[in-house]
Amino acid sequence: VQLQASGGGLVQAGGSLKLSCTASGRRFNSYSKGWFRQAPGLEREFVAAISQSGSQTYYADSMKGRFTISRDNAKNTVYLQMSSLKAEDTAVYYCVSDPSIITITTSPRFWGQGTLVTVSS
Repeated sequence: VQLQASGGGLVQAGGSLKLSCTASGRRFNSYSKGWFRQAPGLEREFVAAISQSGSQTYYADSMKGRFTISRDNAKNTVYLQMSSLKAEDTAVYYCVSDPSIITITTSPRFWGQGTLVTVSS
């Protein structure tokens, strides 16, 4: 599985941004998908995850109500809609994939390259 994230950029605080991640590989639709992020000087942290069918979603507490993860298996793509962005959301966002909806929240098997999101205050 190869993951290609896009959609990062510069946005003002309070604004919105939508990230996309397109996967290659025949197993895309059978794997859970998610997002992690890494802010400058900090460790990578879990952001959100979605199950293979899309019926289950999980979010880090600080993202609940502001971020929405979704997937379109017909397009081999997972999305992260981010709203009410804050300066502390500034980070490199990574698309991830794993066969398990459980382990993807802590130690996903596959990582894509990151896309930088910068929120100006």
